[in-house]
Amino acid sequence: MSDHDERRRFQRIAFDAPTELRQGERRWPVTLLDVSLKGLLIKCPEPWEADLSQDFEAIIHLNDKVTKVKMQVELRHEEPTRLGFICLYIDVDSMSHLHRLVELNVGDSTEMMRELRELIED
Repeated sequence: MSDHDERRRFQRIAFDAPTELRQGERRWPVTLLDVSLKGLLIKCPEPWEADLSQDFEAIIHLNDKVTKVKMQVELRHEEPTRLGFICLYIDVDSMSHLHRLVELNVGDSTEMMRELRELIED
């Protein structure tokens, strides 16, 4: 286990859902690799021409086009094939959907409560 994995406080869950990354007028349909209460990891879109000094909006479409998770995100790490984003802002409805998604996949209410406390304390 790497130091990065040991420092991870938010459990990532692999999740496949139609996802879009936006920055101003730019739009990228992206492949979602995983998501947590704190951010997401995506496959790097081609071509990738973004202003890395600006924030992004990530939209994860859940079971239909109506239910979605929207969050303002910042690029935290860039690899040749993957991009990692941290959540800067998420509205209450999106947080409720994300919480439920993570809760269903974590399967441990104690762990879920710990992650929520960590999120609130950040």
